[in-house]
Amino acid sequence: MMYTVIDIETNGSGNKITEIAILKHDGTQIIEEFTSLVNPEAQIPPYITTLTGIDNRMVADAPTFAEIAQHVLDITEDSIFVAHNVNFDYNIIRNAFKELDIEFKRKKLCTIRLSRKLIPGHQSYSLGKLCTALNIDVFDRHRAKGDAEATVILFELLLAKEQAETVIKDFLKPSSKEATLPPNLPSAVFNAIPNKPGIYFFKNKKGTILYVGKAKDLKKRVLSHFYNKSDKEMNLCRETADITFELSGSELIALLMEDAAIKAHYPEFNQAAKRNPKAFAIFSYEDRDGIKHLAYNTLKSAPNPLKIYYSITDCRQQLEKYCKAFNLCPKYCHLQEGATVCSHYEINTCKGICKQTETAEKYNLRVNEAIEAIKYSNQELVLKQTGRHQEESAFVLIKDGFYKGYGFIDTTEQIMHTEDLERFLIPQQDTMHTQKILQSELLKAPIQSAIAI
Repeated sequence: MMYTVIDIETNGSGNKITEIAILKHDGTQIIEEFTSLVNPEAQIPPYITTLTGIDNRMVADAPTFAEIAQHVLDITEDSIFVAHNVNFDYNIIRNAFKELDIEFKRKKLCTIRLSRKLIPGHQSYSLGKLCTALNIDVFDRHRAKGDAEATVILFELLLAKEQAETVIKDFLKPSSKEATLPPNLPSAVFNAIPNKPGIYFFKNKKGTILYVGKAKDLKKRVLSHFYNKSDKEMNLCRETADITFELSGSELIALLMEDAAIKAHYPEFNQAAKRNPKAFAIFSYEDRDGIKHLAYNTLKSAPNPLKIYYSITDCRQQLEKYCKAFNLCPKYCHLQEGATVCSHYEINTCKGICKQTETAEKYNLRVNEAIEAIKYSNQELVLKQTGRHQEESAFVLIKDGFYKGYGFIDTTEQIMHTEDLERFLIPQQDTMHTQKILQSELLKAPIQSAIAI
């Protein structure tokens, strides 16, 4: 079996290669070597120069990756790609080839994951600390050749272990996730994640929550992070040492649980989810002619809002539904601005208020009915959900337009009234995010009664 032990240096966040070292190994010794600085065709920031010693002047006359690409392909052909945290080096090299419209595909082995399996019990499996613990001399740390040579010594030590052949064969099986999982994540942790709805927590070595996510299928969603090659995902996976989860029973409750967990922990990699969505509202007013209008605007510009939405599209669509349902005028619902009389392409329910063939008094009666219907939509609602297992059902409770929480109920329990749900309720905070989640659900799904649970 032939191996190529590889290490690269990059320009940091740009992930452009600045140096590469490839040591071809036949399982006994190094039989070929290739080392080169690489012109990244991008700037190297000072903090990277401080770490590696590689600066812009050093790479100015170095070959670009395009110029060494064929040699990299040739030396790695028919060999197994070996590296310490293999997914980092492999994905950067693969992306460099992708920019040249060349497919790069090799079998992979990670010396971090192999070390965890074959020499368990070390406090840290970083290359530097592992080499110190194993008395492996490292020369030119954070330079490609120095780190690659240290990785070769470590790899030879691993190959000499009694179970090495079996472990490596298992790692190389197509069904194995060993080459895909983050380097510090035990495979048993990933294998324990079920194919069920819920939320999951990516944690670092100290147990700090780095990221919270939700999923209809937890295992499938978690695995998708490992295949995502964006800088953010690669950085997240590099720090992940543990993953825990909580079952939800349904995607809706998973969304609500995720929102609560993000608010509780403010994980580093959930930045986008921390922003509050922009709010819009339907409101009503009466003009100088005594005609009542329904209108929509941002929440800040909507006096006495009747209903709040977190999408301008949802807000307008709901207003269109009320306009149709109560035979209102698109002009006076502000769905057709600037028109003398209404001529909406889809709504033709107007009975003549804009043409003065209907009285304001008569028209306002229907507007009042619409207002009552909008207000009624804010009353007590119970959304029936699937439980976490067959002997359980779940619910989400909304009272007076406010989200109160969710709960899980054994199917043997008898629920006759909403008050019966109180002892099963897991109280939650009502936020702009939870309102947005529930509103989206209510727009697409029928509302279930509490008696139906």
